[in-house]
Amino acid sequence: MSVQQKQGIESQKQHRIRMTLTSSNPKKLERVCSLILGNAKDKELNVKGPVRMPTKKLKITTRKTPCGEGSKTWDRYSMRIHKRLIDFVATSAIVRDITHINIDPDVTFEVTIAS
Repeated sequence: MSVQQKQGIESQKQHRIRMTLTSSNPKKLERVCSLILGNAKDKELNVKGPVRMPTKKLKITTRKTPCGEGSKTWDRYSMRIHKRLIDFVATSAIVRDITHINIDPDVTFEVTIAS
């Protein structure tokens, strides 16, 4: 077999794909998930997801006064991190087509490929 034929076979190989999307804004996260799912349905792929993972709640409590003098008043800050998983089986070329969308800067996007 020539090198081009081997590359053609590898590019047609089906891979298990897991997309992990994280964001602190759930509306933007759901919009990106729906775009990915729409593209996957157009390619007629069997898609599992979006699976909603538990929300991480980051909390910080700090004193308002920097010097420590005065009344003891506290500020409480919190941040929620939302996470979604999307699983499907496809070739690497189809994955490139599906993920070629405009993603909001608040959404972190990670693709994991398993054979």
